[in-house]
Amino acid sequence: MPATEPLITPEELSERLDQVVAVDIRWALTDPNHGRSVYLTGHIPGAVFADLDTDLSGPPGPGRHPLPEIAGFAATLGRLGITPGSEVVVYDDVGGTVAARLWWMLRSIGHPTSRVLDGGYRAWLDRGHLVEVGDRLPTPVVYPTPVGFSGTVERDRLGDGVLIDARAPERYRGEVEPVDPKAGHIPGAINRPTSSNLGPDGRFRTPAELVSLYGGLGERVFVSCGSGVNACHDALAMVVAGLPMPQVYVGSFSEWSNLDLPVETEGD
Repeated sequence: MPATEPLITPEELSERLDQVVAVDIRWALTDPNHGRSVYLTGHIPGAVFADLDTDLSGPPGPGRHPLPEIAGFAATLGRLGITPGSEVVVYDDVGGTVAARLWWMLRSIGHPTSRVLDGGYRAWLDRGHLVEVGDRLPTPVVYPTPVGFSGTVERDRLGDGVLIDARAPERYRGEVEPVDPKAGHIPGAINRPTSSNLGPDGRFRTPAELVSLYGGLGERVFVSCGSGVNACHDALAMVVAGLPMPQVYVGSFSEWSNLDLPVETEGD
C-alpha cells in the first residue's frame, strides 16, 4: 500500500471524514486528564480519543514515554477501530507536536496511510468546521500484531550519525529544565526546535523552508527531544521536506539524564 502524504489540510479532511479514522491526541504535561476533558467538550466529528500516556507509551523508566509493548499497541489500534487498511488522521492542539507521535508509530510498524492534520484542532475551528461533543466508541476490530517498531536508535549508537534535539532552545542550552533531573543536552546534539517547523499560522513551513533546516545533515540522522514525543515532529518535518525518515531515539533526554550521563550546556 503506497504511503499517503504526511499532512492533510482541514479542508481535505472535512471532505473525507467518512473515509478516515480521525484520532484526537490532545495532551498536557501538567494535567493527565486534559486530553480527554477537552475531547469530551468538543472534537472533530467521528474522532476517537487516544491517550499519550496510557495508549501510546509504556511504563516510564528511565525515559518518560517509552514505546508500549507491540501487542498492546496493536490492541489499542483495534480498540480505536483501526485496521491495517485504515487511513488514519491524527491531530492535537499544539501544532502536531503530540499527534506526530502516533503518526510516526504507525509508519514505524509499516502502516503507511497515516497523516497529521496541518494546524490541528485550532485550524479546524478557524475554518468554521463543525464539532462533536461527548464520547465516540468505535466498533472494536482486530489489528494483527506487527513484528515490532522499526526506525529507532539506541543511545549507544548515537555517535554513528547526526543527533537532532527538538526541544525548545532554552532547554537545549540548559537554561531551564522543568521535568528532567539534569539540564542541558546530549553531547554533540544540534538544536532544531519543533517551533521552527511551523509558520506564524501554526501550520508547517514549506518543503523548501524545511530543507533549509534539515538538509545536508548526512545519511544517518537521529531525532530526540525530552521523552521521544516531540522528536517525531522533527521526523515529520523531514518527511514533509522530502527527506528520508530519520531514526528516533525514543528514550531521549529523559532517559539520558536519568542515567546521569554527561551533558553539554553550550549553544547550538
